[in-house]
Amino acid sequence: MHRAPYGTWPSPIDAALAAAHDGRPDWVGYVGDETWWTEPRPGEGGRRALIRRRADGTEESLLPAPWNVRTRVIEYGGRPWTAESRGGAPLVVFAHFADQRLYRYEPGGEPRPLTPLSPVGGGLRWAEPHLDLERGEVWCVLEEYTGDDPGDVRRVLAAVPLDGSAAEDRGAVRELTEERHRFVTGPRISPDGRRAAWLAWDHPRMPWEGTELRVAEVGADGTLHGAHTVAGGEHEAVAQVEWAPDGGLLYSSDRGGWWNLYRDDVPLCTREEEFGGPLWQLGLRWFAPLDSGLIAVVHGKGSTVLGILDPESGEIVDAAGPWTEFAANLAVHGGRVAAVGASPRTGYEVVELDTITGRARAVGARHRDPVDPAYYPEPQIRVFTGPDGREVHAQVFPPHHPEHAAPDGELPPYVIWAHGGPTSRVPLVLDLEIAYFTSRGIGVAEVNYGGSTGYGRAYRERLREQWGVVDVEDCAAVARALAEEGTADPGRLAIRGGSAGGWTTAASLTTTSVYACGTILYPVLDLTSWASGGTHDFESRYMESLIGPFTEVPTRYTERSPASHADRLAVPFLMLQGLDDVICPPAQCEEFLARVQGKGVPHAYLTFEGEGHGFRRADTMIRTLEAELSLYAQVFKLDVPDVPRLELRR
Repeated sequence: MHRAPYGTWPSPIDAALAAAHDGRPDWVGYVGDETWWTEPRPGEGGRRALIRRRADGTEESLLPAPWNVRTRVIEYGGRPWTAESRGGAPLVVFAHFADQRLYRYEPGGEPRPLTPLSPVGGGLRWAEPHLDLERGEVWCVLEEYTGDDPGDVRRVLAAVPLDGSAAEDRGAVRELTEERHRFVTGPRISPDGRRAAWLAWDHPRMPWEGTELRVAEVGADGTLHGAHTVAGGEHEAVAQVEWAPDGGLLYSSDRGGWWNLYRDDVPLCTREEEFGGPLWQLGLRWFAPLDSGLIAVVHGKGSTVLGILDPESGEIVDAAGPWTEFAANLAVHGGRVAAVGASPRTGYEVVELDTITGRARAVGARHRDPVDPAYYPEPQIRVFTGPDGREVHAQVFPPHHPEHAAPDGELPPYVIWAHGGPTSRVPLVLDLEIAYFTSRGIGVAEVNYGGSTGYGRAYRERLREQWGVVDVEDCAAVARALAEEGTADPGRLAIRGGSAGGWTTAASLTTTSVYACGTILYPVLDLTSWASGGTHDFESRYMESLIGPFTEVPTRYTERSPASHADRLAVPFLMLQGLDDVICPPAQCEEFLARVQGKGVPHAYLTFEGEGHGFRRADTMIRTLEAELSLYAQVFKLDVPDVPRLELRR
């Protein structure tokens, strides 16, 4: 065992390797007997490729670059594709990211547009397509901008003709619902084709605060009529709806404090576990009914597993295998269940469970160790004590190297990672970005602070009107506890986060003295601008629950904003921003930096053309990871000669 200071250990996990394995497979589905999904291509401009796994196990990417199967609906996107097998040949409909049009594609031909372009605002966008071959249509969510302001937008269910007649004619798109609700999810059609169900909600609620489950009759002419609410409401969040094979209505509701499953208002499995989650994207699926009457479920408290629920007994049999975390991404075909699973030792891969044999196996995007797994971190699931004795959930990744250790008596530097959302959760899975730091001797602690999902509605609502307080306190509580117990060096603590995590990072650096430096990625910095149209429509009223109504507590928006306290920032920081970000626009960073100028605080600001909210290009991710490590090296006095030095300005 070699002895070297923490943070200086040589590692085979470089930034390029971490970038190449960023992202996960998504949007699984069955087309005939084949399993399909999308997966990231960081080295191809960050596009999402549509992958087809044939029955013989061979895989192919259906569309070459630059085709990018991804939608911008509500900016965070949603399910972007659907397909059906016709005579052994698939008919595919997908959304292309560059122009947001729906395209029809049949292998061997070229994609043909089904929807028109719009010169107005954000244009026309589509999500959750569902093929209706009998009527020659694809039913989906339509998001239509009517002006240049982010709030000039309407969303309805719509039917797009498959013959291409709407490619140049917006009038050929048939709207299925009235413009009654601000937000809608895609329609679920009953097995007999006579009813449709979907979710809807309105400002100022977010979908994890209150949604309505709507049901309508489907007329012989394909129109919807008699729409009415059957579940949900202002204080009840229905996360997903599906039809059982016999026509029963299944949905996940948090009316009892946890997202549990119901069938026609009758609870199926009452547990203090989540069978649902926050609808950050349209089309997420935590459960899927099987033809047998059983239900495939992703469930758990904190981490989630894949199981099969017997709705008659309420019993669940979980799938055996190495996967300890499953995404809200299920598809079923006969007795087969496709899912996306991972573990602390494996990245996300497409998993298939055969409910007849009980066998689960990886069938796509299979994890292959790019380096010796001995370099992977060994995480600890921890529960810390925050202010007022409240529980704070976290995952701690101590420095780990198979051949290096620190000199006796030295304590390691640690970086607190604050997740985005903030109504979200960080899963416990293999992340080579974390391994990039831990294998060099820098510890990482991911904090599921109060407000995170996965622990019931009460835990989630700890952040109500307390954003910038509870999240900051909980992260600081974890950092201090690690230092007090002798796990971390109290003088070498850092914090980093993106989006809402960028807010928590900036707020922590400007209101506490816990950290020696921080990395702020595409952050929220000024709440007043958010409240006055400075962000996209989906989150434009989010602050009313996180901070309070602006008309009632305007000073709170100023007091909580890191931009208001930029003059208090006294430690080095790195700020990273995509120039195409419409969720957290670059203007916020620029205003913040203007207030820091001349204060003598070492800092760097890196921007990236073509990147939006979250980085997807390999070259961007390499640059940002190396810059972050260089920041820590300079602040913590580490020798890392293999990483370009980040220039810090004052």
